[in-house]
Amino acid sequence: MSSSAPPAARVALALAAVYVIWGSTYLAIRFALEGGFPPFLLGGIRFLVAGSLMLAFLRWRGVPLPTGRQWRNAAVMGGLMLLLGNGMVNLAETQVSSGLAAVTVASAPLWMAVFAAMRGDNPTRLEAMGLGIGFVGVVWLSTGGSLTGAPMGLVALLVASVSWSFGSIWSRGRDLPSPFMSSAAQMLCGGVMMLGVGLAMGERLHGLPTAHAIGAFWYLVVMGSLVGFSAYIWLLHHVRPALAGSYAYVNPAIAVALGAWLAHERFGLRELVAMGVILAGVVAITLAKARKPKAAS
Repeated sequence: MSSSAPPAARVALALAAVYVIWGSTYLAIRFALEGGFPPFLLGGIRFLVAGSLMLAFLRWRGVPLPTGRQWRNAAVMGGLMLLLGNGMVNLAETQVSSGLAAVTVASAPLWMAVFAAMRGDNPTRLEAMGLGIGFVGVVWLSTGGSLTGAPMGLVALLVASVSWSFGSIWSRGRDLPSPFMSSAAQMLCGGVMMLGVGLAMGERLHGLPTAHAIGAFWYLVVMGSLVGFSAYIWLLHHVRPALAGSYAYVNPAIAVALGAWLAHERFGLRELVAMGVILAGVVAITLAKARKPKAAS
């Protein structure tokens, strides 16, 4: 993380991008899948296009390419956060609603707190309470209601949350290029992996996707990847992980609202209560981390 504090306006813009745009990408993924894109090919093509565009722009601006070691670190992050993170969300959304996927992935800060503790960053009492509350919500959501009839979707969402969280914690202190070049490198590496997995699984584009799906795809490329993912990588470099991860309790509200408005998604009382429990745990962890004094490096 950068030693100098970034301007507050930049932090606010980056957070707004991550909060609002990522909340809408769950529905865009659903529309792209329904319109003819297979899950891993959707992610692979998306990130290869976005990564190539960003890399070309950065090279035109004179930004140096990553070193060999930086490429290796970017490949690890691309595998964890894009192949296993985004790819599993895509796969899950073939079985579960976009809003439910967003809420399940909102458990990411819970896993991040666990992995941070494994690295010696022990949780405070409030963080431990938040972990307990959050995991009760995850178990509650996972053992009844809409997810019960979608075992593959449940497993995929849990893998997505755990791998994304581990990748975010693993990245701290690693040798990586500047934030935007790091984003481009991760998207290229993750895109290649996702494309390879999709082809190996037999995924193919059977005809041209619908116009609606193509529009959703380009929204994911431009807004979800070039803007949203880059904003998140920038936040990981410049602010505390708790603030960077605070998107997790804003995205679900946006995803659920958009899913209900544009896709007529509906949730039972069990799901709504479990969502509230998960988000309460995430809020408790985020508040605790914001109060925790920064350790000397």
